[in-house]
Amino acid sequence: MEEGFEYLGLREFLSEVRQTVEEVFPRRFYLKAELSSVQARANGHCYLELCEQSEGTIVARARAVVWRSRYPAISSYFKEVTGSLPSAGMQVLMRVQASYSELYGLTLTVDEIEPEFTLGAAERLRRETVARLDKEGLLDRQRSLDFAVLPYRLAVISASDAAGFGDFCIHLQENAWGFKYDVCLFPATMQGDGAPGSIISALDSIGEEEGYDAVLLLRGGGSSLDLACFDDYELCKAIALFPVPVFTAIGHERDVHVADMVAFRSVKTPTALADLFLEATAAEDERLEQYSTRLRLAFLNKINTIFSRLDVLEARIRGADPRNVLGRGYVLPLDSRGRVVRKVETLSAGDELQIMFADGTALCQVKELKH
Repeated sequence: MEEGFEYLGLREFLSEVRQTVEEVFPRRFYLKAELSSVQARANGHCYLELCEQSEGTIVARARAVVWRSRYPAISSYFKEVTGSLPSAGMQVLMRVQASYSELYGLTLTVDEIEPEFTLGAAERLRRETVARLDKEGLLDRQRSLDFAVLPYRLAVISASDAAGFGDFCIHLQENAWGFKYDVCLFPATMQGDGAPGSIISALDSIGEEEGYDAVLLLRGGGSSLDLACFDDYELCKAIALFPVPVFTAIGHERDVHVADMVAFRSVKTPTALADLFLEATAAEDERLEQYSTRLRLAFLNKINTIFSRLDVLEARIRGADPRNVLGRGYVLPLDSRGRVVRKVETLSAGDELQIMFADGTALCQVKELKH
């Protein structure tokens, strides 16, 4: 069967591949790729899976390694500049040496990773996200929503064990006014590649329920790369389109994320967000107290007016009291049946009369009438 065919043995073929690789890439060169997997082993070596994507589809894969003689220095410098160790999802620029083994295939040995490139890639992606959302009219959509005058039911998206969530709850519920809120936690991953999808799932769960006055997205401080997930287009779009006001408290004062830009309102810390809701409730409480005061004053004024009228009526009644009239020197004539005699023409000679004075009554008989 071998006669008449030209062929290469596998070892010979792979040897040719190795020679070609070594001839084309005889020296170290810079390679741009995305980290799809980072595994720092106990033996000190770090193994990387690299990939390149086009329109969301992986179009190339390769393996790389950082030997333990270089990994401590590379990882330490990378964290010093970016605030984070190399991790999956990052765009990196590495200096590598390509080698090929007939037994183990292609290997890229890394001796440098440029942290400034990774920061720049994240910023470029952030700007692209902002531009896309602006073009789609989503940057200001949340701010057109109505916010409850007295927010009470609050849906919180946070890691369940996050210190920031605990600080928020303590600050909100143990307030000096005694205000009470119904806070419901929807746990989510708050950093890394899985964060955008996890937060979107939490938003979907909140959307399935009714009656929430606001959604609160809480995440404490972290490095720029730790928080880069909050610049994700799909996450920011989901926030912008959510029908309930979304409030964000992500990172530190120096950080402004796209999620902050599309939210209804953003502050920098969970406790500052708690203050925002307390201030809103206190303002409404003060307004209601003012209405209550005005109502009490109006009621008191009405009562005072009524009492003033009663005083006038009482004075009139006292002025018309026969006893008071008699006290001023007048007398009151009454017939035998006790009726007031108002005219002489109603009397006849011989009629008996009672003449009332202030100090008593005189019984009289009509002797003569004169008109």
